[in-house]
Amino acid sequence: MSYKVFVDGQEGTTGLRINDYLARRSDVTMLKIDADKRKDVAERKRLINQSDVTFLCLPDEAAKEAVALVDNPHTCIIDASTAHRIDPAWTFGLPELSPHQRAKIVASKRIANPGCHASAFILALRPLVACGILPAATQVAANSLTGYSGGGKKMIADYESPQRINAPRPYALSLMHKHLPEMKAYTGLSVEPIFQPIVGPFLKGLALSVYLHPQQLSRATTPAEIRQILADYYAGEPFIRVMPLALEANTDAGFYDVEACNESNRVDLSIFGSAERMLLIARLDNLGKGASGAAVQAMNVHLGVEESLGLG
Repeated sequence: MSYKVFVDGQEGTTGLRINDYLARRSDVTMLKIDADKRKDVAERKRLINQSDVTFLCLPDEAAKEAVALVDNPHTCIIDASTAHRIDPAWTFGLPELSPHQRAKIVASKRIANPGCHASAFILALRPLVACGILPAATQVAANSLTGYSGGGKKMIADYESPQRINAPRPYALSLMHKHLPEMKAYTGLSVEPIFQPIVGPFLKGLALSVYLHPQQLSRATTPAEIRQILADYYAGEPFIRVMPLALEANTDAGFYDVEACNESNRVDLSIFGSAERMLLIARLDNLGKGASGAAVQAMNVHLGVEESLGLG
């Protein structure tokens, strides 16, 4: 069976990568919009409603406007913006979230694609909240080091210009990052985390670090037990890899490689430290599982085709 797919916002980094994934597939026909009609509402509406799946790779307000153009009840919308991520009428497009999430994605025609930092944070912490070892009322602290591609074309140009930026740059210093609502909602936490991201001088790759102290936990535990909780929760998940405890297996002489999941849809979860203090790191490709790869994975789940199709 062939599916008609339209990418509204196909010239952005997420849209371009979705096109790259789908161009390799024989079961997908891409609906293309002429360059001079990319802002033509009537033409966009025609293509959206002609599609089986439309990806919205647009700013929040433009994404909301695009949803209002849908009048075909069979068209599935996968929105990569932040506009609908905690909207109860939409399904969060993270299949690994819970045992029931895939069924929700299959049944839904409105799927909100997770943010890159949020995906890493949620996948790292949801198992701990779900089993009760991390109380829901805990305000955890986290930071995330990410490649500059997540900032879009302007940031890419800034980093790749002759006067390129060569140092990491912390941002969102107001501690009001736009991913906070979904980070709270889908971990099961009742309070938003203290979260601070950092852009690094590399194209892509993301490593989010969460700090765990015994006083935050409901009982005494060890890195080995935390690792086992993660391994049990994600048993059988093709895109989640819970790493071994050995420091040597996770690092290069003690240094952590932020780019090790690049060009994949994989998430690596690693736990470091001791019973006195622990560090939980989730690593992914911010343009893969953090954006375009996650969107294509959600499409595959919704359509009932092989979940990894086009993502190898």
